[in-house]
Amino acid sequence: MAHDGGSPGGEKQRRLPGHIAAALARAGSGTDSAGQPWAGRDLAGEGNPLHQFDDDDGLADAGVTAALGALAAGEGDEAGVHRALASARVFVAVVASLAEGGLGEHGFAEDKEADMALVTLTAPDGRKALPAFTSVERLAAWHAEVRPVAVHAPRAALSAVSEGAELLVLDPGAELTFVLRRPAVWALAQQRPWTPSYADPELVAEVGRAVEGLAPVRGVEISVGAGVASRDAAGRVIAGGGPGPELRLTLALTPGLPSEAVRETVAELHGRLAGSKRFAEAVDSLEVKVRPAQD
Repeated sequence: MAHDGGSPGGEKQRRLPGHIAAALARAGSGTDSAGQPWAGRDLAGEGNPLHQFDDDDGLADAGVTAALGALAAGEGDEAGVHRALASARVFVAVVASLAEGGLGEHGFAEDKEADMALVTLTAPDGRKALPAFTSVERLAAWHAEVRPVAVHAPRAALSAVSEGAELLVLDPGAELTFVLRRPAVWALAQQRPWTPSYADPELVAEVGRAVEGLAPVRGVEISVGAGVASRDAAGRVIAGGGPGPELRLTLALTPGLPSEAVRETVAELHGRLAGSKRFAEAVDSLEVKVRPAQD
């Protein structure tokens, strides 16, 4: 995946609220924004909302590690990784860029304003994706110049949605990279359970209604799409974590149907499914296969 919007001065940067940007711009100085010294002040504790992760060792969440390990071993599934992320801490990457500079009273250059931007990626299909990391080490190995920000995974998903990113990429560049597609990202942001479309029994009925009245269609099957599988760094196939398409519809059509009639049938089905709110929310990407019906 290519970087998108993460480079200093990039057109797709989003500026943080002024009070947050100001606080970040003063990071490293000896005083706060009111000129009061930091020395001798205790910033830890539950009463300080800026420190939700006191004593954080920067290591990967044990539950997420176990869920990814189970998936890699063929003993878990994508929904299990999603469940583990629901209560996990991850790291998002931000970059700082100088928005306005000047000379200080001693003639040295100093920052007047600084922007902080989330780093985003461009997926192979052109969509925006937000990278997130299970550990500081994996983030640093991916890019040495970005800064880690610890957040709960649902908050990272919410940030992805606000940035217009439809995918959340967990640990890009690591031994195992896991992609959460749009429905999973939305569910995580809303802190609700998620069922992959290919395992959702409600979609069977939804597709059944969509093919009603399509005379050439003798039957339809729902199965896992070709884009669900991923590979680890060693090339081993993992049954999950791919970017899609995640759902496959196989249509059994009237034997001997002309190619034009096949195209019209598939186009009509696409249109009907696109009009289904339930289907559109549950399915990120779709592939349609056709075969002659067995009389």
